Amino acid sequence: MRNTFGQIFTLTSFGESHGEAVGGVVDGMPAGIDIDLDFIQAELNRRRPGQSRVSTSREESDRVEFLSGIFEGKSTGCPIGFLVRNENHRSADYDALRDVFRPSHADFTYQQKFGLRDHRGGGRSSARVTISRVVAGALAKLALQQLGISVQAYTSQIGDIVLDGENLDLLLTETNIVRCPDPEKARQMEDLILKIKAEGDTVGGVVSCVVKGCPVGIGEPEFDKLHARLGYAMLGINAAKGFEIGDGFSSAAMRGSEANDIFGEGFTTRTNHSGGVQGGISNGQDIVFRVAFKPVATILQQQQTVDNQGNTTMMQARGRHDPCVVPRAVPIVEAMAAMVILDQILLQKTVKL
Repeated sequence: MRNTFGQIFTLTSFGESHGEAVGGVVDGMPAGIDIDLDFIQAELNRRRPGQSRVSTSREESDRVEFLSGIFEGKSTGCPIGFLVRNENHRSADYDALRDVFRPSHADFTYQQKFGLRDHRGGGRSSARVTISRVVAGALAKLALQQLGISVQAYTSQIGDIVLDGENLDLLLTETNIVRCPDPEKARQMEDLILKIKAEGDTVGGVVSCVVKGCPVGIGEPEFDKLHARLGYAMLGINAAKGFEIGDGFSSAAMRGSEANDIFGEGFTTRTNHSGGVQGGISNGQDIVFRVAFKPVATILQQQQTVDNQGNTTMMQARGRHDPCVVPRAVPIVEAMAAMVILDQILLQKTVKL
């Protein structure tokens, strides 16, 4: 099992949903970066369960403990070890699932690949493991801030409620529990999630992300295209099922005269259909992409499945689960984007932090 992400700036993660802790080791963090512990904790709090009516009721403080790589408030250049302890897991809720495979979960595939699985909350396949990504992403954000680079994600769709992408005030993203920068759409999204939750069901959606200040020339022209690295990172997030950059799939219905980004003054372009990446390399415009998330697979309704002998049976999940993963996925998308951008900058060796 591969558990390391990145090439220069790397994260190796460990832990399971119902284990003692989740954590990781970040290597390649430039030395001398101011480490704002309050900022890192605030990023974790955005991902934390039990934060609102539209998230799981599992109560976890998710306090991060740093073990190495930080001295007198700055990164030392050495590996940064950290962990977040699990405090409120209820493994008994999963006893009935020991011998059955939940539909659309990783239960069956883990069993077939490894010959065993941790049935308690999904074990390693649980989204709780994304804690390590958020901590590493927060560290990457702190490094990017020194270069004037920002990463901002937001909820742009829940179910069939779609946000108009024009003239958005992204400062409003954190003013509501669904993390949508349009207050009216946010209310509609919240109502939809609560309605579906009351039915014992779940709903999916889309997280959009904007990276501002990325310098020109980041990314490779062949196998390590910048948008390919971003897509790889995003599709590695639990429940992510789709990725598009710029106009994405809608560009398939366009003509070249509509899709081309015409140069204006200097080297800027009048439009950004490309989403800030051309030929696999950043062009200096905002990097804009979207990630589609499927409905959470755990629903509180009876479903047909099979047991570990292949016999048909019925099951109904118990436990505490998100009716919609999208609001809590927003900081995870930001974290993965920050890690990719910092990693690519360090690979470029043209910018000194």
